[in-house]
Amino acid sequence: MSADVLGTPSGTDSDGGEPPRRESFWFGVVTVARLELRQRVRSSRWVVVLVVWTALLALLTALIRWSVFRSYSVGDAPATDHGLTQARAGRMVFGIVVFLVLSLGALVTPALTSTTVNGDRAAGVLATLQTTLLSPIQLVTGKLAAAWAVALALLVCALPFILWAFFEGGTPAGRLVVVLVLLAVLLLVICAIGLGWSATTARTSSSALLTYLTVALLGLGLPLLFALSVPLVSQTENVLTRQPIWDESGSTGQCQAQVEVQTVFHSERSWWLLAPSPYVVLADAAPKPLDASDDDPLSLIRTGVREARLGPPEIQDWCGTVGDPNQAYLDRQAQRARDREALGITWPYGLALDVGLGALFTVVAVRRLRAPARRLPRGTRVA
Repeated sequence: MSADVLGTPSGTDSDGGEPPRRESFWFGVVTVARLELRQRVRSSRWVVVLVVWTALLALLTALIRWSVFRSYSVGDAPATDHGLTQARAGRMVFGIVVFLVLSLGALVTPALTSTTVNGDRAAGVLATLQTTLLSPIQLVTGKLAAAWAVALALLVCALPFILWAFFEGGTPAGRLVVVLVLLAVLLLVICAIGLGWSATTARTSSSALLTYLTVALLGLGLPLLFALSVPLVSQTENVLTRQPIWDESGSTGQCQAQVEVQTVFHSERSWWLLAPSPYVVLADAAPKPLDASDDDPLSLIRTGVREARLGPPEIQDWCGTVGDPNQAYLDRQAQRARDREALGITWPYGLALDVGLGALFTVVAVRRLRAPARRLPRGTRVA
């Protein structure tokens, strides 16, 4: 007795021998993934997506590089400051390009993965696969692996432009490695979300829309919720403030301390809303530049989230370096910076939540592909 590639028996023993043996788990996963990838390769839409993706990234990267280097006046910088200016501009370009790849990946990946289950169900292909010896876990894992391979192909096409920004200078090699690994993991999470919605809904348009809404909630919705939570975590308090004293000529040389009643935003109570955002995960995990500067998008987001975790300062100092002595202000700023760096890292919590969300959608997809199904959506095609 022999079995075909899907594990379906192609014959039986004349003497009523043993039933066909189930193939190994990974053999079934590879088989499903291979079928998915063959179907995508044969589609002309897949080739068009890769070409448009690469051309768009090339154009945007060139424009970003030209704009940033022009704003930093790299070509006009003195010889003594040219290296520092080049590094600052290179870090800025790298951060923008990385976030651009993540944003475009979050837009393109759902369109290619959110119809993998209900699309096959509508075409009558899924029912054929479910009649084989393939288990629901193998079906889901194989489809997820194929979807991730498609997303990684997009990342590979974007790699030359990320390396272009990296070789402009200012970015440590560790940051490049961490960013690439996290981009791959976050794209896997997006694929799992699309697969879960595809298995849950009957219509491909509904699964695509729900996938986009879920990804948008993670990327932009959570920071928006953090901003909307300001009234909920603010309260009126007595605050010690330091403000400059202005004379009639408009100049000042003194600073006055006084207690005022102000509405204080306690961001330390709601900062956790920012943690699962892929932009925050990517920025917080990326190692800081060697000069520990905060002049690029990754470092700015990292510092901003840690500042939110600290909450409001005890003294609201609006004097800056005005006043005599002004060393107290500098000391407080330095202490604030040390307190930020002393905080534990944020990205493992956010990444764990993202991966957990992807795992949840994967489990949902497995449950929805169990056969026989107890309930099917109205109008669902079985075979």
